[in-house]
Amino acid sequence: MAVLKSDSSAAGLEDGIDGGVTSLDADYERCAQVTRRSRSSFYYAFILLPPERRRALHAVYAFCRFIDDIADDESIREPALLLKRWREELERVYAGTPTRALSRALADSARRFKIPRDLFEEIINGVEMDLSRKRYQSWDELRPYCYRVASALGLICIEIFGYRNPSAKLYAENLGLALQLTNILRDVREDAERGRIYLPLEDLARFNVSEDEILGGVYSPNFVSLMDFEARRARELYALAQSELAAEDRATLLTAEAMRLIYAALLERIIKSNYRVLDRRHSLSAPHKLYLVGRAWAVGRLGSLRE
Repeated sequence: MAVLKSDSSAAGLEDGIDGGVTSLDADYERCAQVTRRSRSSFYYAFILLPPERRRALHAVYAFCRFIDDIADDESIREPALLLKRWREELERVYAGTPTRALSRALADSARRFKIPRDLFEEIINGVEMDLSRKRYQSWDELRPYCYRVASALGLICIEIFGYRNPSAKLYAENLGLALQLTNILRDVREDAERGRIYLPLEDLARFNVSEDEILGGVYSPNFVSLMDFEARRARELYALAQSELAAEDRATLLTAEAMRLIYAALLERIIKSNYRVLDRRHSLSAPHKLYLVGRAWAVGRLGSLRE
């Protein structure tokens, strides 16, 4: 369950995104189609990017979308084998011999923006964890998973956005952790339906919430206290990320800031609902997301709004 969680699955299209297409523009358009179809918050944030960088983000998003869906799509019979195939394709991406539309676009983007291969490997490593692990004892155990499926993506993105201050890497890492933790809080019910509990077990014990209660969707004062504890951790990560964004990088990291505003607003909606995540899935409307994208642009470009 990576930060790219969306309202539609892309994994089933894995075999249909290759073929004889040789136009790089067509390859990028395939990736853009995946992004549009996902209805993700990322799609709204991407509008702040100039065309070349937006195309690269579409390629990265499409890759991550396919990888993430492998762990969540129950119709896939051999997800480990499919991830192995994507590792092999990633090797071809960096060798300059990609075989799919998606990976041809990814190879072009990785070359243009000098994206380290190990970051894509980390994303695959994170998704592999979902195939074999459904519990985490502590935040210290959960954090590496969040880093792999979310922070690694953030570190890829800042290479495309551009930055000058090395603190941008800390910004991307902590923002990724905050986004992923927000996803975890939103998707407690959905994950429980797959037998997964991402909330650290030591936190469950601290607030006297059992695994059976999470799996059974039991809403209680103890559950609210547990969620409030996790929400405070997410808020701290958003604040830490914001503090690490250098002034000279605000203009280039507008898209990342738009994502921060969108997901932080989602977190606040969850909090204001008193953590009613077991009987509903919280989201923001398209106009609200566009408002936050505009706000990120105004703060980054004009410096005239206070957050």
